[in-house]
Amino acid sequence: MKAIGHVENLPIGDERSLFDFECPVPEPGERDLLVRVEAVAVNPRDVKSRKALRGTPEQPLIIGYDASGIVEKVGRGVTLFQPGDAVFYAGVLDRPGSNAQFQLVDERIVGRKPATLDHAMSASLPLTSLTAYEMLFDRLEVDVPRPALPGRSILILGGAGGVPSMAIQLAREAGLTVLATASRPESEAWVRDLGAHHVVDHSQPLDTQIRALGFETVDYVFSSHTSAKAWAEISRIITPQGRFGLIDDPDPLDLRPYKSKSVSFHWEAMFTRPMQGTPDMVRQHEILNEIARMVDAGEIRATSTRNLGAINAANLRAAHASIEGGHTIGKIVLSGF
Repeated sequence: MKAIGHVENLPIGDERSLFDFECPVPEPGERDLLVRVEAVAVNPRDVKSRKALRGTPEQPLIIGYDASGIVEKVGRGVTLFQPGDAVFYAGVLDRPGSNAQFQLVDERIVGRKPATLDHAMSASLPLTSLTAYEMLFDRLEVDVPRPALPGRSILILGGAGGVPSMAIQLAREAGLTVLATASRPESEAWVRDLGAHHVVDHSQPLDTQIRALGFETVDYVFSSHTSAKAWAEISRIITPQGRFGLIDDPDPLDLRPYKSKSVSFHWEAMFTRPMQGTPDMVRQHEILNEIARMVDAGEIRATSTRNLGAINAANLRAAHASIEGGHTIGKIVLSGF
């Protein structure tokens, strides 16, 4: 089968940073689906993996997480799908990825593809929608009434990013007043179109802007990346007993400014359930099916903005380069081999 992989951690401008090669079609294990990949999306996680993980000349590393495709074959213990089913999923870090014609994936982290979308648009959904959904409903529990949080407002940082773009839609559907941050006119237009009630500029003081909108505090905060400046500003604007959700914060964070408010902190890592083999791993199958239902009902939409064409090394390098540039809005997808 055709695949795209890498051996060394090279700059994306180097043709060997991602290259085309051929390898055997794998055989499914007990709970595995063998999926014929029809489309993929590229995320910041793909870039991190390319820079941090390595293959060998004998076995180049295949990365890629978001995918949509058709079930080709199933393992003996599979009960949720059968050959011919159209599916979408986000894969895992410790198995060969979606940048190949065929991929093995555990059925418990796979959902039925939205019926109203093609494979390319469907591929833009899994990683970001799973991360946003798990954070909002499994970590922050925004659907659980809390007398201490009467306003039901949420601040979503970096609103034009992939995960925040899904979080804005899901939070609004859950009945929250959504404040999202954006610093460029095109980013502001994007987050407003997704349903944000208010937009604030994260290059300016957040607390003063939010108070100017008439909010004394915000009940929830959803951050995919938190600067030291924003960290201090949010401590002044979050509701006492509020909830703060974090995804990726490479610098050490001082929790002490939040102590007097008894703020709780919640980490979200989309790969936790499948890679730790948690008893509720099938929850991701359930979430993806719910995402598909919401898309088909018109409650939320996919966030693909660019299709770079066929799934090959040259186009994947272009996608990685765009993400490394830091100004991507929405998701980049590729379809077909």
